[in-house]
Amino acid sequence: MIKKSQFSFWYRNGLTLFFLALFAITLVGQALTGWKENNKEIEEKGGKALAFGSYLHSGHFISATFENFQSEFLQMGMYVLLTVGLRQIGSAESKSLTEEEDVDREPKPGPDAPVLVNKGGWWLKIYSNSLSLCFLLLFLVSWVLHFYGSWVDHNNQQLLQHKPAETLTGFLSQPTFWFETFQNWQSEFISIVSIVFLSIYLRQKGSPESKPVDAPHMETGK
Repeated sequence: MIKKSQFSFWYRNGLTLFFLALFAITLVGQALTGWKENNKEIEEKGGKALAFGSYLHSGHFISATFENFQSEFLQMGMYVLLTVGLRQIGSAESKSLTEEEDVDREPKPGPDAPVLVNKGGWWLKIYSNSLSLCFLLLFLVSWVLHFYGSWVDHNNQQLLQHKPAETLTGFLSQPTFWFETFQNWQSEFISIVSIVFLSIYLRQKGSPESKPVDAPHMETGK
């Protein structure tokens, strides 16, 4: 077993930290540019520009942020769950068509096993599906926040145009929210198709998402 003291904190967590940094940078960029874009639209319609702090609580920012979050969590949750049973011959992202894999073995209690494995029973059942359940919960929370933000932003636009506000149920039947939703979902699904299919024929030396460079095209799994 690898001891934490063998490597620095930055080396042990480099992948997570790198993408967290990119997330923070791009979120700030989205907030600043979204704030300016929203204020431009508000002023063009005769409204009063929002302060940056107020914008961060606005429907425009909430909708734009969680519109992307919910599609990503949906993608990852479905990917984790569907790769349990579905296969793609030759893909590095698929389990073997014929052989049992390490991830399918029954969990066994032990001194190095996670606490919930040693508890057994329902705790073990929940923990055995915790990754997909977590993504499902994150998706549902993000979907609700996207819907709420989109509804608030829509009603703000209605107010600027001197039109009546929509109720939650009324807005749910409008195409605006579903257009935002479907355009994100389809992009996530095609990205899954891309990594699953392209990993059959293409390689990236050193990446765990790729097969070895000299592996046959129809070799399934890593």
